Amino acid sequence: MPKIKSGLRNYLEHIYHQYNNHDYVDTDPVMFLHTCEDSSAHELLGLFASSLAYGRVAQILKSIRKVLGCVSLSPVCLYELKDQQVMRLFAQFKHRFTTGEEVASLLLACKRIYKDHGSLYNCFLSHYKEADTTYVPALVGFIKEVKSCYRIKKISLLPDPEKKSACKRLHLFLRWMIRKDAIDPGPWQGLPASKLIIPLDTHMHRIGLSMGFTKRKQADIKTAMEITDRFKMINPDDPVKYDFALTRIGMSGKT
Repeated sequence: MPKIKSGLRNYLEHIYHQYNNHDYVDTDPVMFLHTCEDSSAHELLGLFASSLAYGRVAQILKSIRKVLGCVSLSPVCLYELKDQQVMRLFAQFKHRFTTGEEVASLLLACKRIYKDHGSLYNCFLSHYKEADTTYVPALVGFIKEVKSCYRIKKISLLPDPEKKSACKRLHLFLRWMIRKDAIDPGPWQGLPASKLIIPLDTHMHRIGLSMGFTKRKQADIKTAMEITDRFKMINPDDPVKYDFALTRIGMSGKT
């Protein structure tokens, strides 16, 4: 990737229009939201797809397909499932260090959230304050509430936003839920994209370093904020707009 000192916005807009389209959607777990016609299921499907989005892309997509092979991730089907039935369905599931017990526990926790709030969106909104400059405070409350419904202690699927981790998977989930374009379905309406934080993975960290957006070597939340702030200088209303396009380039090894 060239280190562009002038015309950076034009360059980013160029790659956005080149890569941010359906031709590349099957290289990302967001593809599963595009194959689901039930928009009410997008948030549930998005939470599980983003939670499993660590490791090699091929393995991520394979694991998400396994989950969907066990159960339909929709609110209606969730209500119909019995707790012990869910645990049995995922008894043989494994994605790297995530066990089937964890996936089943998250599904049952979501079932409780739907019972208490009606949707994941409503749960998130209950922790959101309009004065917040980012979604981190709301995310902290949201994750705490979901985890409070867990039945097991080990919870690798949902990182802790209060710690130093970049929480790439959670911010990826929020990008899918809040933004709306050819890639991000944006079912959570009424929340500004300006408060999103870049989902910082190895590709975006390398890109941020190469573009001079950060000098930090640790891919943590501080680095994610630094890179996001630089993108805000280019597009204050939508700082994560170029994330999908840039990570396509990063995955191709062109950085």
